[in-house]
Amino acid sequence: MREINSICVYCGSGSGADPAFSAAARKLGRMLAKANIRLVYGGGRIGLMGEVARSVLQAGGKVTGIIPEFLKARELMLPDAQELHVVEDMHARKRMMFDKADAFIALPGGIGTLEELVEQMTWAQLGRHDKPILIADINGFWRPLLSLLAHMRENGFVRPGLDVRYLVAERIEDTLDMIRAAARPAAREEADEVLLRRM
Repeated sequence: MREINSICVYCGSGSGADPAFSAAARKLGRMLAKANIRLVYGGGRIGLMGEVARSVLQAGGKVTGIIPEFLKARELMLPDAQELHVVEDMHARKRMMFDKADAFIALPGGIGTLEELVEQMTWAQLGRHDKPILIADINGFWRPLLSLLAHMRENGFVRPGLDVRYLVAERIEDTLDMIRAAARPAAREEADEVLLRRM
């Protein structure tokens, strides 16, 4: 079984319209700290990014923030993270987030969150990594994306042998157990079978 020592959380620099999003971010932060799993995230202290990072820190956990120089002011860099990297651009940020993470969770967010999530799904589809990717579908936020992925498959653009591997949790409480299970080699084949049935 691959050890899950760090998880990259993609999420919005805004809080969104549903209070459940912030509540989920805070709960995930507490869960990460309790499990002694380091948070890797975008380095800001606003929106869901700030909620999850502050919750990890308040619960005694460890945080790695990675933020581009040009976003330090806009996303209000969180100086309290034990490890903080200021990088040149978005490409460097995403690469370092990937390198430092054993798995990925996508909370609700905007275009940037979507882009980060889809990039990891693409890399996994192309065989560049097999780290678990989990979509936290809080109050159905990601259902339009899940429908689009099914639509792509039905129309022949996600071909057999190039399946998009991901997990979906509707409750934040289920996320870490699902990721740990997916990190087991045998579980990956089972997850592929479940995905094929879902799609």
